[in-house]
Amino acid sequence: MVPRTALLLCCYCCLLMFQSLGPQAVEAFVGGYGINYGRIANNIPSPDKVVELLRKSKIRNVKIYDSDHSVLDAFKGSGINLVIAIPNELVKDMAANQSRSMDWLNQNVQPYLPQTRIVGITVGNEVLGGQDQSLYQPLVDAVKNVYSGLKRLHLESKIELFTPHSEAVFATSYPPSACVFKEELMPYMRPLLDFFAMTGSPFYVNAYPFLAYISDPEHIDINYALFKPNNGIVDPNNSLHYDNMFDAQIDAAYAALHAAGYDDMEVRVAETGWASSGDQNEAGASSENARTYNFNLRKRLFLRKGTPLKPKKPVKAYIFALFNENQKPGPGSERHYGLFLPDGRISYDIGVSGLLPSSASSSMLSIKDCRHAFPAICSKKVLDAIAEPPRIYIVDINQGSRVNCLKSMVGATCNSFAIYAMSLRLTPAARNSDLSKEKKA
Repeated sequence: MVPRTALLLCCYCCLLMFQSLGPQAVEAFVGGYGINYGRIANNIPSPDKVVELLRKSKIRNVKIYDSDHSVLDAFKGSGINLVIAIPNELVKDMAANQSRSMDWLNQNVQPYLPQTRIVGITVGNEVLGGQDQSLYQPLVDAVKNVYSGLKRLHLESKIELFTPHSEAVFATSYPPSACVFKEELMPYMRPLLDFFAMTGSPFYVNAYPFLAYISDPEHIDINYALFKPNNGIVDPNNSLHYDNMFDAQIDAAYAALHAAGYDDMEVRVAETGWASSGDQNEAGASSENARTYNFNLRKRLFLRKGTPLKPKKPVKAYIFALFNENQKPGPGSERHYGLFLPDGRISYDIGVSGLLPSSASSSMLSIKDCRHAFPAICSKKVLDAIAEPPRIYIVDINQGSRVNCLKSMVGATCNSFAIYAMSLRLTPAARNSDLSKEKKA
């Protein structure tokens, strides 16, 4: 039998060994759902109100497009994972001088740790494939300089470094298995991929089924783009079936990485979303489609499942965007991606909470709310039946329609909007009384 003192000594030595390994790397993305917090607007809430909104909505991963100190201050102590950015206009500066990268890190990162949970830095956005080709080589150099600065500060294992790409880096993306990078971009893409393979960073892509759809609405099934029931497509090269474009776009990126020799690199989505309004020629830009896409996407990400090509690799994505940005240039759709209105109310209901009550149509009922309001009818079968966004029917409670609605729930014809409206208007006593009568009946 081992003496007690020997056991204690062994435990103590193990503790010292683990402590010597240093702090563990911060997880840059918790779960599968994050959001982009853009601020090209003059009517959105202050950063401290935004933190309140994010907490209320239980959003734990946030990406911004700069390193604004008012935002970094507001996120102190919030526990929210924050990715900050070196914008395109600073890329050449960072590439030309390594000391400039150190200055930027000392001004925008080091003073805020660990109170502000900075877990990632993006260098540029959609640079490769973009119009300004003078940024292509500086992007590679800037990434290396910023990483060298992180190493000098001993932060390379705590802060993830990456650069998001648009679909413009691909020569083709259909079928997904045929996707490859544009040959003319490989002199810049390959050193980036080599570097990120060495650091363990994922490949980030901005994937927008909305943009693909508006480019060819006559030949793309909008149901395929919105995660709604459809026949889908079968990739002729590997027989994989895709029932939504989002998964196909991610697997196209995996195929391009495979063709370039980077099989082990993970693909994550830096931006995805659907515009609730747009110009006359932007087909499909509507509140109904935006709600459907974001509702179905959120549900898909929360399932933590992979894609047809990578079924064991859960998809992680940042939604675009937190707010409509009324000063953003470009087509009308660019100003209408927000999940929330300027006052903090939801733009449309996908199951998140705003700062204020909203008049937006409810498209889903949470399991908690349903079981609290109607415990006798909220079985798993019923909840599964109303999982998809339903058509909205107004139920007149005062005319006794509620009983009919509850009975028809078993047949899944009563929608979640009506139930949620009733759960708000009926007192607990009234709910219990009516449910008791139903049980007796």
